[in-house]
Amino acid sequence: MARSTFTRIAVVGAAAATLFAVSSGPALAAGVRVSDKTITLPNGRGYMKFHDDGDVFEICDTKADGNGVTGSLKKQYVAGNISTLWTDGDGGDSGCDKHPYNVGNDGWYQMTLKWNGGGATVTSEWFNE
Repeated sequence: MARSTFTRIAVVGAAAATLFAVSSGPALAAGVRVSDKTITLPNGRGYMKFHDDGDVFEICDTKADGNGVTGSLKKQYVAGNISTLWTDGDGGDSGCDKHPYNVGNDGWYQMTLKWNGGGATVTSEWFNE
């Protein structure tokens, strides 16, 4: 009798633990924030960084070669259409340019960065908060 009672308690306990783990998973995932993201141009020409704390984008020209860099933020809406939200550049002055923009969770965002002297554009993966 004692063994069957112990077995029942163990089965019920395991089922309850499984139910708790499954039900708390989505709730925990919903609270995860996007971390900082950085994309970098080849040959040390520049970078674009998203600072999650404060939702600020930083565009930096890191090579004094007479050409600047241009960064953009794109958004893919829930309906699927994609638009460029803003474009900002850096070059010819000291320091980096900063562009505040509140990234939300009502779509997906992508950073793009190009060197104004030619070459390919670098893009980030799509992200949101």
